Amino acid sequence: MTEAKRIALLGTGLIGGPMAKRLVQSGYPLTVYNRTISKTDSLKNAGATVAQSPKGAIESAECSILVLADGAAINETLFSNDSEIDFADRTIIQMGTILPDESVAFMNKIAAGGGHYFESPVLGSIPQATEGKLIVMVGATPDQFEQWKNLLKCFGEEIHYIGEVGKAAALKLALNQLIASLTAAFSLSLGIVQRRQIEVNTFMEILRKSALYAPTFDKKLQRMLDRDFSNPNFPTKHLLKDMSLIQNESKKLGLSTQVVDGIIDLIKISLEKGLAETDYSAIYNAINPSS
Repeated sequence: MTEAKRIALLGTGLIGGPMAKRLVQSGYPLTVYNRTISKTDSLKNAGATVAQSPKGAIESAECSILVLADGAAINETLFSNDSEIDFADRTIIQMGTILPDESVAFMNKIAAGGGHYFESPVLGSIPQATEGKLIVMVGATPDQFEQWKNLLKCFGEEIHYIGEVGKAAALKLALNQLIASLTAAFSLSLGIVQRRQIEVNTFMEILRKSALYAPTFDKKLQRMLDRDFSNPNFPTKHLLKDMSLIQNESKKLGLSTQVVDGIIDLIKISLEKGLAETDYSAIYNAINPSS
């Protein structure tokens, strides 16, 4: 038996769509909203109700989950002049990647409207979202965590309580920084190996047996060798957004941004090459241009 009469999910894109299907499969009565209504068709066929507006979705539910692109999208969806959403006694769970300060600001705005807010960003991509194997991080009060953790288990078995609102958002940025940095580092090493005509299999055999190895290297290797970045799990344009957030947060905390600055430059080169919608491993083309 679920603890909520009805759930709403706003943002049915690459990750939000599979997450919504998990809720339906778990027996939650679900209302979904997406700015592009056609992206909700498969969910409607699966049994979800489709709302025509954010207001309609949120006010139909006791708890609403946000899987939106960024802080600006959340602000526009929840607080634009056209919204006028009644948040009273409703819970909003923010599951995207945003700045910690943005998350705290949203909490305060929703609380001012009589509602409840916490953050629960996830680590993983489309396969993990589809299989319910995302790693879920929660920034909330202990009571909120206990109240909603069974709902969050629809998305993954690993549910980690991080602390108050803002802390899970910060941890998500720290982890996403590694996504970009590991991919850039591996691209450069692979480029050296290839240009010196060293066997890639030999390089990988040694790397896999060392402390330097990360599983993401094998996940992205064939894409890089083929220079085929189609069917992305996470598009390059979203990596630019996340790295810009990491740059912002690092500056605020007094950390050096030189590593981040360099990766942002590489991502921008990838976007200039028309690779915005492709898998983020396309930064390999910026690091190791084809001759």
